[in-house]
Amino acid sequence: MAAVVGDVCGVQAQFPSAARLALRARIRGLRPEDVDRALADDRTLVAAWCMRGTRHLLRSEDLATFLRACHRRGAQWAAWFAAKKWPVDELDGVLEAMSQALDRPHTRPELLDRVTADLGIPKRVQKLSRGWGNVSRTEALEVGDRVISIGNMVSYACFRGIACCGPDRKGEATFVRPDAWIPGYRDVAAPEAELEFTRRYLRAYGPSTPEDMAMWAGLALRDARSMWAAAGDGLSEVSLDGQRMWILREDLRALRTAKLDRPVVRLLPYFDTYLLGHRGRDHLVDAAHYKRVYRPAAWIAPVVLVDGRVAGIWSHKRKGDLCRVTVVAFRRLDRADREGIEVEAEDVARFLGGRGELAYGKVAL
Repeated sequence: MAAVVGDVCGVQAQFPSAARLALRARIRGLRPEDVDRALADDRTLVAAWCMRGTRHLLRSEDLATFLRACHRRGAQWAAWFAAKKWPVDELDGVLEAMSQALDRPHTRPELLDRVTADLGIPKRVQKLSRGWGNVSRTEALEVGDRVISIGNMVSYACFRGIACCGPDRKGEATFVRPDAWIPGYRDVAAPEAELEFTRRYLRAYGPSTPEDMAMWAGLALRDARSMWAAAGDGLSEVSLDGQRMWILREDLRALRTAKLDRPVVRLLPYFDTYLLGHRGRDHLVDAAHYKRVYRPAAWIAPVVLVDGRVAGIWSHKRKGDLCRVTVVAFRRLDRADREGIEVEAEDVARFLGGRGELAYGKVAL
């Protein structure tokens, strides 16, 4: 499992259930409890905010590389605070207090209590707009003459490499310092991390371009180009449908000689990382169906993948011990495709602990 997570450069996990289904699609016979054990007991996997500012499951031994390679997001936050005339020194003092407190896992409320008590600063309640006229209240702390939510401070700490996710506690996330949670944790310098990060991205998603990596990682294009240039001696330029792209030089032979036994059919869940590696998506989905996969508000639908291309979307619904998988195809499916989908649907039901039932919606031609 850790090897698979490393190979795909992390699994997006803003929905933990979707991350588990993403691993199921890549590991035969996986069970949900295997993922839980890797996160909480073996600690071979860890959750952290990194690419695109989104929660990911990472291989624990890769955490420092990914955090330091994405450190520019933390620098962007710091620059924003300075531009808005926040008391940056006092914010850094809060981060230091958080680092001291995170020697063991804490929930957000526990961390707020600890930090405000240690620094002698007051707690506050902050109103946050959720759009469409919805306003929620969240716990916050006073920093100078400003108020910031504990959730935003935790995110800032993650981008600065101070925090990662610990084990869930009764459904609530906890946070902990990486060196206090991961056995044998070794920090790395940013240049080393950025070079390895670029190589790992290309190993997973090449042929690719700096523009692709910038989109995938949530980096400014100038930063992605700088990282790309540092890896230049290890890259080979290739032409893909007339477009200049690059791949790791050591992977070029494998790319040219690769063969697959077809069809390869997978049911990928919401926000699957396979659909996020490139800026252009023509190689993944036909333009006529693009908006059924890449939806408004950055939602990405669960897809039926056949030989690397999206052949439809799918959903599942539990009722008692029955798990009904419904597929809406974007094209006519042949017998081999349908057999592959049936195997996948049965395995989704197995993974979710139910009996499988497969249904097809109207073909969206």
